[in-house]
Amino acid sequence: MAATGSEKHGTGEGARAYYVTTPIYYVNDAPHLGHAYTTVAGDVLTRWHRQRGERVWFLTGTDEHGQKVMRTAEANGVTPQQWCDKLVEEAWKPLWEHLGIANDDFIRTTEKRHTDRVQEFVQDLYDKGEIYKGGYEGPYCVGCEEFKLPGELIDGEAQGPYAGQKLCPVHKKPVEILKEENYFFKLSEYGPRLLDFYEAHPGFIQPASARNEVVNFVRQGMQDLSISRSTFDWGVKVPWDEKHVIYVWIDALLNYATAVGYNENPAKFDSTFPADVHLIGKDILRFHAVIWPAMLMAQGLPVPGRVAANGWLMVGGEKMSKSNLTGIKPQDLTSQFGVDAYRWYFLRAIAFGQDGSFSWEDFTARYTSELANDYGNLASRVAAMVGKYFGGSLPEAAANGTAEQAVRDGLAKAVAEADRRIGDELDFQGGILAVFDFVKQVNGYITEQEPWKVAKTAFDDDADAVVREEGRARLATILYTAAESLRAVAVLLNPVMPDTSRMLWDSLGAEASLGALAEQRVRDAARWGGLPAGSTVTKGAVLFPRLDDGRAEKPGQ
Repeated sequence: MAATGSEKHGTGEGARAYYVTTPIYYVNDAPHLGHAYTTVAGDVLTRWHRQRGERVWFLTGTDEHGQKVMRTAEANGVTPQQWCDKLVEEAWKPLWEHLGIANDDFIRTTEKRHTDRVQEFVQDLYDKGEIYKGGYEGPYCVGCEEFKLPGELIDGEAQGPYAGQKLCPVHKKPVEILKEENYFFKLSEYGPRLLDFYEAHPGFIQPASARNEVVNFVRQGMQDLSISRSTFDWGVKVPWDEKHVIYVWIDALLNYATAVGYNENPAKFDSTFPADVHLIGKDILRFHAVIWPAMLMAQGLPVPGRVAANGWLMVGGEKMSKSNLTGIKPQDLTSQFGVDAYRWYFLRAIAFGQDGSFSWEDFTARYTSELANDYGNLASRVAAMVGKYFGGSLPEAAANGTAEQAVRDGLAKAVAEADRRIGDELDFQGGILAVFDFVKQVNGYITEQEPWKVAKTAFDDDADAVVREEGRARLATILYTAAESLRAVAVLLNPVMPDTSRMLWDSLGAEASLGALAEQRVRDAARWGGLPAGSTVTKGAVLFPRLDDGRAEKPGQ
């Protein structure tokens, strides 16, 4: 049975890092919403685990070899390396910086630290007898960089441009028929071991529909895998036969090992590898859930903890991509709604692992209702009332009543549920909803307690002194309860919306007494009374400006 990385994560010496990866993305074009969706999910997940106090390693990067990249470069009149350098430095890295992605490493498959280790890995498999020379003839999709089975292909529409041709089901374009002398990995021998592994580790593939697909695929029996190409030269050379380059997917998958010190830095490798979570798109599921673990088994290395496949982002019923002209730049949205709202929206609106449709109208409606009205308005009016009634100094709560206890209980429930859903289950939508349900509860608490009415009594010079004092004590309790609730919300939403969470943290005057927001722990968020009385509360900039200024219009309208 193959081992998995199951050592305990933590902050102490010798603790394994919580290791999360995105796919490494093809650099045949600039990134679109689909790429950013997976990367933001990885960023939120790793920020969450950092907020737990764990050691974390978050890897992303670019896949720069293969026929698709080579042809794109040729079409643009440059070498493949020049094309990759341009796209990485002018499109990919700047976007991740723009979106606040806190990756620990960015690997490029053209880097020597990667290519040397890839050759060593493949050479080891060859020396062990896991690779042999043979011939391949069959369909190949350059867009997927994948050898296809005949049964996977679809027929071109009778009246369409590809009538009578066999098409890739993903790209809806004709496949090419390859006939090459290649080297093969004995993948077919690993079917029984993979099935045993899936049975022993039912959570290895997420969601369940993806797991069922993989299990059924392996049960049908697998063919050996061509791991080299010999009709072009843009790739890592096969070390024992330089007329061949290593198949781009073998090259690409190994980034998860080479980036953390495989055959180069044993201490780092042992404390990081294997990944706890590989975040991927469902169209590359088999590479990660079948080929990758089989490669690791063949090399005697541990298998990842989980492969989590997100669904497709759909526009007009089609998968969002450049090839079908539905690609939308993330900057088109961040310029309208802001970066934090962008990070929040896709994980809030779409259940991770399921397909989801994007529309400007839905984004606008959710932004207005949940961010501006529910959350942003709560933060603004609490700060305004503390400023108006207590000069900006957070009052000390008097005795808590039933209403206050309900808020405290609601917070404890929100923290536990959000931590389980986001940190353990990768249910980003469920975790975010748990926090926003609590935001709604606090809004309801304020509406029911009517602090503005309590304030009339508290500051009524004609009222009895005892009555005024009781009113001020009640008002202090209401506003402390609301502000302390916002303190916890800032912690819980920091992994999702770091900029606005920091704005709220500053508005509450929390850093002076509690320290930096990033140092707060998720599970401590439910510990009531963290924000001390006397904290300076200020009404800062609006967290989520309303969209009545036309910012939610589609570009070009």
